[in-house]
Amino acid sequence: MASDYVRVADTETRLVSVVHAVAVVVAAFLMGGLVLAFVADAALGAAGIGRDSTVYYVTLFAAQFTGFGVVVVGYLALRDQWDLFEVSVPSLRDLAWVVAGFLGILGTAAVIGWIVSQLGTQTAQNEVVEIGQTNPDLYLYMIPIALLFVGPAEELVFRGVVQGLLRRAYGVVPAVLATSVFFGVAHIFALTGSGKVTYMAIAAAMGLILGALYERTENIVVPALVHGGWNAFLFLGLWATSAASV
Repeated sequence: MASDYVRVADTETRLVSVVHAVAVVVAAFLMGGLVLAFVADAALGAAGIGRDSTVYYVTLFAAQFTGFGVVVVGYLALRDQWDLFEVSVPSLRDLAWVVAGFLGILGTAAVIGWIVSQLGTQTAQNEVVEIGQTNPDLYLYMIPIALLFVGPAEELVFRGVVQGLLRRAYGVVPAVLATSVFFGVAHIFALTGSGKVTYMAIAAAMGLILGALYERTENIVVPALVHGGWNAFLFLGLWATSAASV
């Protein structure tokens, strides 16, 4: 592993790392959720595509997560920190870790789901799930969006930039833990209904696995594939459930 498990950098490095990590997350959501979402909305409106159509939602989600990538590339270029994280074509070993990571998240989700059911608490829903309840075909379209946009974009921001910055200042273990908290809390912007804290805790647990995967493989493609694959799996399940109930 290229980094120490725990380290204490100088005060300036620690402060700059935290400030920049927060700034990148905020900028990603602003760029994706406001700027590019506004541009996509205007373009779709000009093309006569209604806001209640599947094409509208799919394009909007793709634009939002493209914004994440724009911010990451912009930050790396501005700071000349292209070595903040590693990217490479996955090896067979990497692909084995992809499978292990997916199974790890599956098992973790099952355990947390059981605990939540025993406690009788509710879990909030992602807004796209709520939208899909009235338009189940959206779930199918979200499968490639999850694989090509959601997984890569969120991993570039969180396991790439945020975890990379915090790793340099605090070491691997604090970076993975803190980034997972960032990741969990950031999901609040996409949630509806009660039980938001429960959902964020589940997302943070997922973040721990994704963060550990990156540190183990030193290849951002690995957590991106696991993340995108997991979301795609969930969308497929939602579609199948909706189709079976018709």
